[in-house]
Amino acid sequence: MAAGGFCKLPNGTVVVAMNLPSPAADAPAGVRVLVHAQNRARALTRLRNLGLRSIYLRGNTAPPTPDEITAVLHHPDGLIWRTTPDATLTVELWHPIKALLRRPATPA
Repeated sequence: MAAGGFCKLPNGTVVVAMNLPSPAADAPAGVRVLVHAQNRARALTRLRNLGLRSIYLRGNTAPPTPDEITAVLHHPDGLIWRTTPDATLTVELWHPIKALLRRPATPA
């Protein structure tokens, strides 16, 4: 089960954050995904529609930080990711979800 959480915003929408294993074979070991949606069910449906089928949110153990909420609200798709932060102090920018799920081109 992935760690995650949510935050309800004053306008009634929610931001859901989840730590997931990377769905791409050549991507980093884990990713943090943020989704902005009307409610938690729609946020999880958006992820499932992208092919991340076994996504469930139980509890609120790792809710999004204020900086994460700002990042996802300012992104046009409302769906972003970056590698799961570790003990190093490197800061990675947020990426659109299309960059994570993009399939590598096969040589002809």
